[in-house]
Amino acid sequence: MPAYRRFRDVQKIGPVQVASFHDGRGRDRHTAACTAPGCDFSTEYDNRSAAELAARTHRCPA
Repeated sequence: MPAYRRFRDVQKIGPVQVASFHDGRGRDRHTAACTAPGCDFSTEYDNRSAAELAARTHRCPA
């Protein structure tokens, strides 16, 4: 069964959205995901600054 994630503090940097959420163990996690069509980029990090850095340096392959 997939986990229900409620995202908070959502920010868009170019085509990439950065958001924070609580994982199943109650820890704060941060994710960066590209919203461009055909791009499969999405990553999860322990801290917000790493997710924002990934969003700023991401280049879509298209």
